[in-house]
Amino acid sequence: MSSVLILNGPNLNLLGTRQPEVYGAVTMADIESLCSAHGQSLGLTVSFQQSNHEGALIDAVHAAKSVHSAIILNAGAYTHSSVALMDAISSVELPVVEVHLSNIHAREAFRHKSYIAPVAIGQICGFGARSYTLALDAVAGHLGLAQ
Repeated sequence: MSSVLILNGPNLNLLGTRQPEVYGAVTMADIESLCSAHGQSLGLTVSFQQSNHEGALIDAVHAAKSVHSAIILNAGAYTHSSVALMDAISSVELPVVEVHLSNIHAREAFRHKSYIAPVAIGQICGFGARSYTLALDAVAGHLGLAQ
């Protein structure tokens, strides 16, 4: 069974209470439950990590190389600022799908630039918690597990 790391960045631990008008009422626990079930239906084992610290996210990307087949990454605000995270993704040579709950392209101009997109196989944004299950579908397809 292929393994996928779902890696979440800063402030995502506050889902459900942080700006529900933007991010919805779903919690990180809700997303993890949804993704575990969906991943299993696709033949994927799903692991989760979240950190508010850039270095911890980079360490998680590095560690994923020897454990996981792919990464689904919601880097939060680091999407728009972290060259270091972009370099980490490039260095591990794992397929990465960039995910966002909100449509970053319909928000403030500074959110339109992603340092993750150039090193990801794709970006899914704007579908709330469903962005994660869509990313799992994309990973399964990329790994040849789904039609």
